[in-house]
Amino acid sequence: MDFFYIFLSLIQYTNKQINDKYFATNFNLEYTEYMKLMGIDYGSKRVGIATSDDGEQFAMPLITINNSKNLLLEVVDIARKNNIKEIVMGESKNYKGQANAILPESLNFKMDLENEGFIVHLEPEFMTSANAERFQGKNDMLDASAAALILQSFLDKRQAKR
Repeated sequence: MDFFYIFLSLIQYTNKQINDKYFATNFNLEYTEYMKLMGIDYGSKRVGIATSDDGEQFAMPLITINNSKNLLLEVVDIARKNNIKEIVMGESKNYKGQANAILPESLNFKMDLENEGFIVHLEPEFMTSANAERFQGKNDMLDASAAALILQSFLDKRQAKR
């Protein structure tokens, strides 16, 4: 039942976006064009990918892929197919708020994405995989759900600034 209401809200929100754009265009008003963003939960074995809706309101898990030598090509391909220009990566810290072992490797990946022309933001994250597991249990989409939590945190902060 909850899924139905979420789905209905998404449809209503999308229709509102279309109407707002039409109104703003026809009456010479300022209109902010939103786009999809990608969220990444970078891990040494697996990388979770999430995307936002076009209105930058909701983050949704997309896919979990293996961290291999083809990772950059796979992520770039997913981003381009989804018309994504901005990416949000988790900035992984330990319990003391210090960089953990995976952070240097993920920062190198961030630079690779920036060299491909993407704007990449770092979002502080702590225990997102554990939180995702608490919500949904352990399954193949766990890392993608962690990426959605990272992306949703970024989207919420961005909305609060607007």
